[in-house]
Amino acid sequence: MFPNPQSALPLPARPDLQQYKKLAKELVAACKSSDPKAIGDWAARWTRALRKHVGFTSTRHLPVRVDAWVDQVEEFANRKMKASGAGAEPCSLASAQFVIARSHGFESWPKFARHIEQAAFADSLASRFEFAADAVVAGDLNTLQRLLSENPELVRARSPREHSATLLHYVSANGVEGYRQKTPANIVQIAEALLAAGAEVDAKAFVYGGESTALSLTATSGHPQRAGVQNALLETLLRHGASIDGDWGRELIRVCLANGRHQAAEFLASRGAPLDLEGAAGIGRLDIVTTFFKPDGSLKATATMKRLQRGFLWACEYGHDEVVRFLLDKGTDIAGQADTGQSGLHWAVVGGHLSTIDLLLKRGAPLEEKNVYGGTALGQELWSFLHRDPEIDDVPIFKKLLAAGAKVEDGSIAWMEKQEGRTSSEKLRVAHVLRRHGATS
Repeated sequence: MFPNPQSALPLPARPDLQQYKKLAKELVAACKSSDPKAIGDWAARWTRALRKHVGFTSTRHLPVRVDAWVDQVEEFANRKMKASGAGAEPCSLASAQFVIARSHGFESWPKFARHIEQAAFADSLASRFEFAADAVVAGDLNTLQRLLSENPELVRARSPREHSATLLHYVSANGVEGYRQKTPANIVQIAEALLAAGAEVDAKAFVYGGESTALSLTATSGHPQRAGVQNALLETLLRHGASIDGDWGRELIRVCLANGRHQAAEFLASRGAPLDLEGAAGIGRLDIVTTFFKPDGSLKATATMKRLQRGFLWACEYGHDEVVRFLLDKGTDIAGQADTGQSGLHWAVVGGHLSTIDLLLKRGAPLEEKNVYGGTALGQELWSFLHRDPEIDDVPIFKKLLAAGAKVEDGSIAWMEKQEGRTSSEKLRVAHVLRRHGATS
């Protein structure tokens, strides 16, 4: 939900506090206007002017979009500026300043104003931290090393934003402001430079409702995975002493699996991160999964039904058929969602594993079971077709689900044709399969 650290708006290189004070007064005026669209117009003007000023360009994998920023700022401003109740003053200047500060990722206007005042000086720590963070995500090793040499304290400095990240956290491209979530090809060398300069490898940033290290953020990030450097970056952090011991390591494996980072989970397990039943099932270690059961088939005290059920779901998502079969034989609920929002069949569809889908269907997995989004397995497949790696051939999955009796929701083809993510010819192949099974629109 906006505002959060990942959706924060970018700051200009030389922010002007007087301009922000003027902007806050303009929001107050918009709030008091009789025009119901005034706040929305203010949000659009500010956000688009800011994008132009900082030169922001959206790319496919960045988790932020200018149009989304406009909508989010408008909704947040309306909510805060028109709040009612004890102590609330609608359309107040203090509320307007709060909206601006929070939209940039700061907890309060005083913290935001203090940062702007400090960043106005090119040689200030605040200013140099911003330049260093930009250097990290741009892969500008020379600039980063120069800044670290000139300012040794920079390597342990923290962002004044809500997440309080160090520069090392930025190598993960995760948790920090979304416009900085990028993985340059030399990110391993960037991390090495920071660690050689004294970066604290297990420093915690405050993101996603908890505390995260650079290693945990890297392990759950899609950007280094797509760049093909995730394991190398994890290895670098581990070599410098990053912790994966005990409950922390077990939880990290589980979080990797829940975030679609199967390869990172496997890698961390190979480097000594401990596995519980959920983790072992999720990475397909049947040899370890079996150790959590007694000879009579019941669970040992070291395992729980929750870990069993969630392990089953991850085994479905990542196509570990032997584990899926074993856990079903042990009485796992084939339709259970274990607070993940999806059944095993949904997760197998997400992973694109035809053999796992076939196994689950033969075992009686319900086709019309709804996930947390209100979608059946076929609905999930339609969404996955539009959003996942195009290297997966979705047509056999559609055919498998439809042959098993999956019902096509009215309007599915028309909805699909409006979505981005696939070519017209790819959509036509899917539409042809859907029509052969009764779809008319």
